[in-house]
Amino acid sequence: MFSKETYIARRAKLKETVGSGLLLFLGNEESGMNYADNTYHFRQDSTFLYFFGLAHAGLAAIIDIDNDREIIFGDELSIDAIVWMGTQPSLKNLSELVGISEVLPSKDIENYLKNAQTKKQEIHYLPTYRAEHQIKLQSWLGIYPGAEMPSVQFILGVVNQRNYKSAEEIVEIEKACIATADMHLAAMRMVRPGIKESEVAAVVAEAAFSLDYQLSFPIIATINGQTLHNHYHGNVIKSGDMLLLDAGAETEMGYAGDMSSTIPADRTYTARQKEIYDISVAAHEAAVAALKPGVLFEDVYDLSLKTIADGLKSMGFMKGDSMEAVKAGACALFMPCGLGHMMGLDVHDMENLGEKYVGYGGREKSVQFGRKSLRLGRKLEPGFVLTIEPGIYFIPELIDLWRSENKFSEFINYDKVETYKDFSGIRNEEDYLITETGARLLGKKIPIHTEEVEAIHC
Repeated sequence: MFSKETYIARRAKLKETVGSGLLLFLGNEESGMNYADNTYHFRQDSTFLYFFGLAHAGLAAIIDIDNDREIIFGDELSIDAIVWMGTQPSLKNLSELVGISEVLPSKDIENYLKNAQTKKQEIHYLPTYRAEHQIKLQSWLGIYPGAEMPSVQFILGVVNQRNYKSAEEIVEIEKACIATADMHLAAMRMVRPGIKESEVAAVVAEAAFSLDYQLSFPIIATINGQTLHNHYHGNVIKSGDMLLLDAGAETEMGYAGDMSSTIPADRTYTARQKEIYDISVAAHEAAVAALKPGVLFEDVYDLSLKTIADGLKSMGFMKGDSMEAVKAGACALFMPCGLGHMMGLDVHDMENLGEKYVGYGGREKSVQFGRKSLRLGRKLEPGFVLTIEPGIYFIPELIDLWRSENKFSEFINYDKVETYKDFSGIRNEEDYLITETGARLLGKKIPIHTEEVEAIHC
């Protein structure tokens, strides 16, 4: 965890921002895989981590702004738990490390909240993303699942702090990004015909676990890169394939890295693969070059798509004015996803709080296919950490659907596209910090150009 002063300052700023009422923080519980004692890896709620720093199950917290109280609710370990887990620091001692002097048993939170309701005190809570959170709101506040009304004031207070990464947070994210780069380098050295996707995934995971890190999300290691989030690892890699790897590490403090690479099964890319890959890299580099404070990220997205459209037009896949094709949504046939997202304590930072607030500053998102998947569209500011991950995908089902509808035929040459339905997909991804003057790559550089990948791959 960070210093006590960091957490005290974070809570003080939040109290000042919200101004009044009671802030309820729902920590996470252990989650059983198939019975209660056989649990998934525990991960604390990120907002709880940000303001209280305690990565322990079964906690909740209240910041009572009106009565100037900050309380962690939880239970000290029983002797049964100590026998099972070993001696652990007391909850009271842990709480003192983050500047909290008041610790109460878990059962006391219900009475505290009901008293607040009786006094007509405003109770702020955040959007739920786990069933246990909904059950607690129902039990403690009488709010049934589906009837939640999260506090926009609370959401904005959290977003407007967590979006701007401090120097000590950047150190943690950089650690995650360095480990993430090593995960991808391990895969580049290993991919070859005859091995399974699962063997690559295992080596990638080992690179994180050997540092006592976790994965920031389940590994994507697939020869079917046209499926954007493919978590199946059962295929054998064959000559002529490319393996799309999307993987990241998470440090002990919960900060994430997130990178993607596309690796040829053979020692070199085929001429066909290289042509498409080079267009994707050009879009990537154009986006990176445009990163600086004050730039609307949606404009960076448009620039990357125009670069893709220009490249595909030169190969005969597209026609007409490239920027008109971008604005109309025609490029979504090849890139039906966004260009990047915020990253920090969550690999998609604060996605549970709403992209409208995190990625768009309160502005409504587009509903256009492709553009609606852009998780970040606001003006960039120093302290933002984000990913850049354009890609080119040939998705047979999408191609068939659009062709049957004659969709965007003024921009798309379907006869040419048809010949690439077996191509799969390409994506490369890096992580950047927006600085006062531009942007800085986080972590160490992983190979991105074809000749660089081939050099390490050999």
